Amino acid sequence: MLASIGYAVAYTGVGILLLVVGAVALDLLTPGHLARHIYEERSVNAAIALAAGFLGQGAIAFTTIWTNATSGFGTALGWTVVFGLIGVALQVAAFVVLDLLTPGKLGAALMQVPFHPGSLVHAAATLAVSAIIVASIWP
Repeated sequence: MLASIGYAVAYTGVGILLLVVGAVALDLLTPGHLARHIYEERSVNAAIALAAGFLGQGAIAFTTIWTNATSGFGTALGWTVVFGLIGVALQVAAFVVLDLLTPGKLGAALMQVPFHPGSLVHAAATLAVSAIIVASIWP
């Protein structure tokens, strides 16, 4: 049981670090400070965008651990790191493509306080990219 507790702590630590990397990437793609937009200005759009990233990253981490745990802790942890970073990179790529395909600046729309439907489109794109990555991992 102690070994499983240690694995859980390690996987969770890596998962939290990947969430932070994803949040920092989104913060760099958007104007201003993402946390301030969410917690002080109460931007639902920013919260939707970040929540979608978290859910997508969580699905990727879950899948890498679930499908690779029997191959050993180090291997599964390595898969989690690699595919988590791939997830962040491809979510950033999807953001850039969506920004190019839509009028105005996507980052600015996501930081608006009044609801903007573009936040739902961004969330869907983020989750779709994550689902594609999950499908590529799943045996």
